[in-house]
Amino acid sequence: MIYNPEYECMEEKVRKKIQLASLKNLVETIYSKVPYYRKKFDEANIKPVNINNMEDIQKLPFTTKEDLRINYPHGLRACPNDRIVEVHMSTGTTGKPVVNEYTMKDLDIWRQVMARTLSGAGCTRDDIVQNCYGYGLFTGGAGVHYGSITIGAEVLPMSSGNTERQLMILRDFGSTMLTCTPSYALFLAEEAAEAGIDLKKLPINKGCFGAEAWSESMRKEIEERYDMKAYDIYGLTEIIGPGVAFECEMQNGLHVNEDLFYPEIIDPETGKVLPAGEKGELVFTTLTREGTPLLRYRTRDITCLIEEPCGCGRTTRRIHRLFGRTDDMLIIRGVNVFPSQIEQALIEIEGTEPQYLIIINRENHLDELELQVEVKKELFSDETRGLENLRNRIEQVMKSKLQIGLKVKLVEPKTIVRPEVGKVKRVIDNRKI
Repeated sequence: MIYNPEYECMEEKVRKKIQLASLKNLVETIYSKVPYYRKKFDEANIKPVNINNMEDIQKLPFTTKEDLRINYPHGLRACPNDRIVEVHMSTGTTGKPVVNEYTMKDLDIWRQVMARTLSGAGCTRDDIVQNCYGYGLFTGGAGVHYGSITIGAEVLPMSSGNTERQLMILRDFGSTMLTCTPSYALFLAEEAAEAGIDLKKLPINKGCFGAEAWSESMRKEIEERYDMKAYDIYGLTEIIGPGVAFECEMQNGLHVNEDLFYPEIIDPETGKVLPAGEKGELVFTTLTREGTPLLRYRTRDITCLIEEPCGCGRTTRRIHRLFGRTDDMLIIRGVNVFPSQIEQALIEIEGTEPQYLIIINRENHLDELELQVEVKKELFSDETRGLENLRNRIEQVMKSKLQIGLKVKLVEPKTIVRPEVGKVKRVIDNRKI
């Protein structure tokens, strides 16, 4: 279902005209109202009058997470204080949290893009949405909530955790759509199996999952366990929350709401803009935000732009599902390794569960990588030869894919911790570096 055909199916030339007008207005606003941006413009010898087409955006300075932390809490606010009606922020686990302040117009934008997002996954006013994203300062719960009620769907504001109650509500209220992190969706499925609940017999038939990286193998596992369609969604606190981009029924890339958020792909080392189809760092400009608009924000997410037409009828450009993050990259004995590479490599290995943990140690000045992988319950028996063959197989595949050797440890199902609240932890780096 297409929620807003006027904007989602707009002709490219019309969209570009709207984008340029929005960009010019944005640049003038932040130059006149945000001293930090004005200083960056002046240092780059750029004025608002220098922006005459969308290509000129490349002249403008980038914004980084460090810029947001330097300006905590209100340094990037671009409107009078009395126009701010809601505030969200990151957890701030690695320093000052990043703050996103919303005017009423910003909240309306958020409602609209989340309505597009949920509609892309097939949500209608006839659905019951069980929203297991966290509520509060985190954007996930509020974003899904706003989108659901904008569509007219019934929303159950469960928030995260309390799995026993989640399963009771899922069954008793006949929820038809689940929204949470993909790792929590799998955890919920495991707990349902333990409780003797057959998810395939429940009305639930679709879900929107995000807030952490997940692979095609996890998608297939979720779809199989629930007998549902599992859709990827993309967003980040700094831009607006969830709703920046979303999958449609084709499940072939995520449509960017690019009338509101302008995407670029850059070389993370040089900052040079890359052409469509080339992998690089994703950058977003919030074209219409009022509270805390951001210019060329470096997300650190690695992906590429897809310009080929989509079979759903939307004309917006898409981003490929994330390949990883520049700040998640591990350097092991001089080789660049992304956790997503390991997850993708596990897809082709039968007998494994979509749960793993990477542990890095430094022994005698050398990096040692251990990969703990959960295997299916039936493989843990008195027969050890099968487990040994599987371990050897995984080690061979990983060495071929990653170009480095690692030690594989096979563990029983449910050995690796699944958090009921928050994102799953995939890497433990014990090196003192």
